[in-house]
Amino acid sequence: MSLHVPLKVVVVGHGMVGSRFADELVRRSPDAFDVTVLGAEPYEPYNRVLLSDVVAGRTEVASLGMPEVAGEHVTVLRGVTAVAVDRAARTVTDASGAVHPYDHLVLATGSQARVVPLPGLVDDAGRTVLPGGVHALRDLDDAREIVAATVNATRAVVVGGGVLGVEAAYGLAARGLEVTLVDPSPAPMHRQLHADAGAVLAAGLAASGVTVRCGVRPTEVLVAGGRAVGVRVTGRAPHGAEEVVAAGLVVLTTGTVPRTDLARRAGLEVDRGVVVGHDLATPDDPRVCAIGDCAQPPEGSRGLVAEGWDQARRLADRLAGLVAARAAAAHRSDGPREHLRLPHADARPSMAVRLGTLLASRTPTDAGIDTRGTDVVKVKAGSLSVVSMGACGAGRAPVDGERAVRLHDPAGGRFVEAVVAGGVLVGATCVGDARVAADLTAAYTRRTPTPVDPAHLLLTAVMPGAEPATSPEHMPDDATVCRCNGVTKHDITACWDAGARSVPEIAGATRATTGCGGCRDAVCGLARWLGSTRVDDEPARPDRAHV
Repeated sequence: MSLHVPLKVVVVGHGMVGSRFADELVRRSPDAFDVTVLGAEPYEPYNRVLLSDVVAGRTEVASLGMPEVAGEHVTVLRGVTAVAVDRAARTVTDASGAVHPYDHLVLATGSQARVVPLPGLVDDAGRTVLPGGVHALRDLDDAREIVAATVNATRAVVVGGGVLGVEAAYGLAARGLEVTLVDPSPAPMHRQLHADAGAVLAAGLAASGVTVRCGVRPTEVLVAGGRAVGVRVTGRAPHGAEEVVAAGLVVLTTGTVPRTDLARRAGLEVDRGVVVGHDLATPDDPRVCAIGDCAQPPEGSRGLVAEGWDQARRLADRLAGLVAARAAAAHRSDGPREHLRLPHADARPSMAVRLGTLLASRTPTDAGIDTRGTDVVKVKAGSLSVVSMGACGAGRAPVDGERAVRLHDPAGGRFVEAVVAGGVLVGATCVGDARVAADLTAAYTRRTPTPVDPAHLLLTAVMPGAEPATSPEHMPDDATVCRCNGVTKHDITACWDAGARSVPEIAGATRATTGCGGCRDAVCGLARWLGSTRVDDEPARPDRAHV
């Protein structure tokens, strides 16, 4: 077999993680891989993180599109669902009956909305059936349907007070609806925030027009004429009163469930997600990997896109390394030059091999396993600023050696906590102060040494005369502008110097703004600044607006 025969890689899933992995692979070596991507949705890859912005009316659907991977050896099949994997034959069969052979299979099937089986949401057979006016918020069609429903609805109930629930409630209130947020937890975002921080967030939501009903449990979705008319809720025991919250629109944001059916049918180990090792390969078959929301790696998963992108990068590095090893082996060998051979799919790796792989993958030199920077949670709710990262949350037990300082200012709508250990910031929570949040995020992701007195971390951004952290002129070249993609000011400046003259062009070259969207203002500011300071550059054409 020729040394130059590309390695066949089939990717099941064309979402934010699957498309990113294909792009990472092609960027490393466009001729070394023959990539086939199967995407169940009929759309180009889009930024799912910004769906709540679509609901709020801050973002148009047309602006969600992400750059598609392209190359001579890349085939993207939209609207194609994978239904079976034959690991012995190394093939994937889609719903049309077409068969796609692979050398390596990557599952990036994502997750689906979790629907609590309340009366009104299930039929007599126990199957989920959403009546008119009830919507989950997980994909592009969901967002479009919710926006369409706001035309006639005047009242909405959002069930679930996590990050997405907070964003959806804020967005619907911004559209003028009377919104009630219902969650059995003591406060919104209970997993990420301390009680005091949650109370500040609840007050901020109330000031934005959202009625927050935490500590109550939804027990039924009331339906009349095939459409939702309200949600029945019950307070805490033992004296919990029952009441009905009227609504013509009900949005479900009660978590997600990994899509594992394909992996389960293929005989792969599945727990909550598809079980993988640090190398992202399944323990049953080293030729099959899983990344993103569908995967269950040893370090766990928070369901954040930055984690999935980090996994995509790591896996692309590993497969590129296999190709390089194959080329090196072929160069040294006098025999036939074939693909690097791995164990047959039916042969479970021996315990010695599995332990060796695990130990090798856990070496400190593998920076990919350190997920710092991929666990920053940022709420997208207009002027309502909420950011958490690392060591934070009400349920987290204190750790020896950590020191936490807090600023609790409910009258000013602020709560800030910084957790320090070993001379660096290991966690933070910031509600109501976007500027401090930006400084803390930079310190956390860049491992900036902390002051001797960590209380200064809470005060830096409000000191008189301090320059804003996002000022383009005073931003250092190595400052991270796009945290999701690790894009620095230097990267954007170099991109500009290479000819980019608009935010879409900068995004296409660097991927900045294609994650949570929180860096868009900073990228726009950098583009404006570069346009005003690079006076000798090619002038911007009318069809290439800076923002």
